Amino acid sequence: MSAPHAARFSTSRVRTGTRVSGTSWRCAAIHPHGQGAYRPHPGGFAFAADLVAALRALAPFDISVAAYPEVHPEACSAAADLDNLKRKIDAGATRAITQFFYDIGVFLRFRDRCAALGIDAPLVPGILPITRFPQVLRFARTCGASIPSWLRERFDGLDDDPDTRRLIAAAVAIEQVEELRRHGVREFHFYTLNRSELTYAICHALGLRPLPHAPAASLGALT
Repeated sequence: MSAPHAARFSTSRVRTGTRVSGTSWRCAAIHPHGQGAYRPHPGGFAFAADLVAALRALAPFDISVAAYPEVHPEACSAAADLDNLKRKIDAGATRAITQFFYDIGVFLRFRDRCAALGIDAPLVPGILPITRFPQVLRFARTCGASIPSWLRERFDGLDDDPDTRRLIAAAVAIEQVEELRRHGVREFHFYTLNRSELTYAICHALGLRPLPHAPAASLGALT
């Protein structure tokens, strides 16, 4: 049995941390990218599905898990990767948030495969606005995401033109969301990378506005 998604988190039953229903729990990231093959923490859970099940048994948490439209780089196969996602959903996850992608067809085919396997939890596409294209290329190599040729062409020659890069980045993300909306998607997860102003501008262009009496970062759902 592989653990393609479980590696990023572990839990330990300790006396420090957040107290819920009389039990203290601590969640910690233990396997950053680039630090070799995953090894379960001796005091934690071996698989993400085990963590999800334990949290669900503890309290009615709202739990999001990871999904990989282009297959997790540590998965032994696409089928095994999808089976792992189903285990996490069956264990009680509320939704799955995908790794970033720029080919809409990749997400739609993945959604079809999830449906065929009986995964009926919401599948939320991860949108990564591009602030620096070389950075996105590095991310893509690490996680196995593909970069379409049309996207490379749009950012070609803009290394020293940050203003134009931001305009192109916003346009790409807006196009992604609008096309996904045409295919019935209503929830989106933005990877801001500590640059929330770009995501805020994208959401504004898409028609979202801050909720009354809420912080500026709290935006309504797309309809």
